[in-house]
Amino acid sequence: MPFSDDVLTRLDADAAVIIAKYPRPRSALLPLLHLVQSEEGYVSAAGIEYCAAKFGLSEAEVTAVVSFYTMYMRKPVGEYHVGVCTNTLCAIMGGDQIFDELREHLGVGNDETTPDGKIILEHVECNAACDYAPVVMVNWEFFDNMTPGSARQLVDDLQAGNPVSPTRGPSRLCTFREMSRVLAGFDDGLATEGPVAGASSLVGLKIAQERGWTAPSPDRDETASDETASDETGNGGTSSADAGSAASTSGESHPATGSTPASGPPGAGVSHAESANPRPARGLGKSSGSGKPSGSGKEPQ
Repeated sequence: MPFSDDVLTRLDADAAVIIAKYPRPRSALLPLLHLVQSEEGYVSAAGIEYCAAKFGLSEAEVTAVVSFYTMYMRKPVGEYHVGVCTNTLCAIMGGDQIFDELREHLGVGNDETTPDGKIILEHVECNAACDYAPVVMVNWEFFDNMTPGSARQLVDDLQAGNPVSPTRGPSRLCTFREMSRVLAGFDDGLATEGPVAGASSLVGLKIAQERGWTAPSPDRDETASDETASDETGNGGTSSADAGSAASTSGESHPATGSTPASGPPGAGVSHAESANPRPARGLGKSSGSGKPSGSGKEPQ
């Protein structure tokens, strides 16, 4: 169903704000998709048509983006998106059991919404909170160190309309539509609530402070480069040719040889909206590949 005139007026005003943030308008496609999702709770055919018209794209091009990124929903979903991390660490810490028990408790499968329209359940990839495994996220807010019992209580409270607070972050949960509007770039005033990092995330920093460890000086790389350059001019160091040979046998790159690590697939850094042949990319901590270079990047010693 096409958007009503009232919805179009509201969307146009918000879209203008979003697009104005980008030097190339098409770069605003991703937040604009979140915006249309905030209207209906998913990205509908009308939403795809709206975005395509805004940027002079075909509906097929916009659909390709929507169908790739998992945060865009293609069908109406629940008021609360409950994502159970089932990636390696969370899985072995109990994530798989939590997901299985929630499926049975709610009577739905993966990517399905409860009959009351409250909850959509989904198993998700790494939520970048391994130090709190197993983790459940509700509308992308963290619920840490979960158990099957605490997970069941969480969804029961969501269905009953009881107040629910994330382990870290704001004092209350927003709805799925409200969350989509935030992801479109509109502040809900809750971003600064709660701790920015929990105790488990700060253990390494605490140990470093206790032992007096500090980060390398910002000038360290520049000094190392000067020393390398001095060596390569014959002052008792390794020649460029020798360095190149060492690099080739060790698998490490060296600037003097012109050999560099693999930098990823063609088109790296180009958004889906701006590339005729987009490479896979994932949002909010999800990655389609390691992106790691083939060498270590260290110079031969």
